[in-house]
Amino acid sequence: MTGFIALEMRRCVRDVRYLVIAVAMPIGLYLLFTGLFGSHGQPAQGLSQPAELMIAMIACGAMWAVFSATGPRIAHERAIGWTRQLRVTPLTPAAALSGKLVTALAAALPAMAFVALTAVLSHHVQLSAAQWLALLAAMWAGVLPLALLGIAIGYLAGDEIACPVITALYFALGALGGLWIPLSVMPLAMLQIGQALPSDSVAELGWRIVGGQASVPRAVLLLTAWTLGSGLVALLAYRRRAIRSAGRDSRVVSHADSGAPVVVSGDGDRVQAR
Repeated sequence: MTGFIALEMRRCVRDVRYLVIAVAMPIGLYLLFTGLFGSHGQPAQGLSQPAELMIAMIACGAMWAVFSATGPRIAHERAIGWTRQLRVTPLTPAAALSGKLVTALAAALPAMAFVALTAVLSHHVQLSAAQWLALLAAMWAGVLPLALLGIAIGYLAGDEIACPVITALYFALGALGGLWIPLSVMPLAMLQIGQALPSDSVAELGWRIVGGQASVPRAVLLLTAWTLGSGLVALLAYRRRAIRSAGRDSRVVSHADSGAPVVVSGDGDRVQAR
């Protein structure tokens, strides 16, 4: 499994979309927003603007990192038949699924670290070692439900729509979750929607830790609920795909035994005997 994770990580860092949207874009947005609003603008979330925006952009980078390593990649691998190839290797289905999840979480770390480093170098954001550790650890754990949601989309959506779905979800979670526009300036209905989203809860963990507020029950409860829900959907989507693929494989064997030519496309979604 270690070799599989290493392979997945190499593929991830070579992905241009990951480098641009998960790493470069949050850094660019952080520098843009701090430049527009000023380093000493109106405090938000009880913090200075550079610190508040740093946490929001850390959440943005981590969110795209886990999405890019799961949804579109899994859908594409299904389309080209890579998942079928994995089934004939010693790698168990549980190990393959776990490897995808570990890779997605690992991909979030560089995106988070580079935004934090930019904030330190450009605006001299200063936190204690304990705060940095707690901030990064809490927000890293907080993107777990988003990684599971990406896995679910990867097994539910086709290759041609997985990337647009993930991209739309990313922008919706960022805009409605208070990462680009403070929830406090939104209408009441949008405020209530935003407070229920995992993106807002991930950022809230960081804001409260940096602000010295140890109590984060709402964010933790929401993220736990999202993790359980997303995990269940991901598991059901994977099981559904595995059952369908197993049925298709049995049809391939049946047609092969009869001597009829068989055409198999992707991960077995379309099998045609002639």
